[in-house]
Amino acid sequence: MTNYEAWMSEALAEARRARATGDVPVAALVMDAAGNRLGVGRNERELSHDPTAHAEVLAIRAAAAALGTWHLENTTLVVTLEPCTMCAGAILQARIPRVVFGAWDEKAGAAGSVHDLLRDRRLPHRVEVIAGVAADESAALLREFFEARR
Repeated sequence: MTNYEAWMSEALAEARRARATGDVPVAALVMDAAGNRLGVGRNERELSHDPTAHAEVLAIRAAAAALGTWHLENTTLVVTLEPCTMCAGAILQARIPRVVFGAWDEKAGAAGSVHDLLRDRRLPHRVEVIAGVAADESAALLREFFEARR
C-alpha cells in the first residue's frame, strides 16, 4: 500500500463521520512531506450552515493554523472527491503542490473532469494531480449517501 492509499483510507474513515450530521460524506487531509497530518476536514455545510465549509477548505484552514502560515508548500492534500472550483481556488491560494483524490466529480469537478483549474497554465501556480486513489470506495460512499436521501 502506498502512502496515498493509506492516507485515502484515513480520509474515507473521516468522510464516514460526516454522515452523522447529514453532510455529504467527503473528507480531506493535508499531509506534510514526512507523512504527518497537518489538517483534517470533512464537509460541514449542514452542521455549520456555512456554504464554504467544504472538507478541503476546513483541512487547509487547520493546516495553516498548525503551521502558522498560509503557505502550504511541501504538502499534499488528500480528498475523497475531486475538488470543486471553490476548493481548487483555495488549493491554489495555499500553494499546495499536490492533490490526491478518490472519486471524480462529473458535475462540479475542477481538477480535470469539468474544469482543470489546478493545472491551468494561465495561472501562476500549478498542482500535481493524482486521481482515482480508492475511487471505487469513494464513489460508493457518495452513491450510498445519495441513494438513502432519495
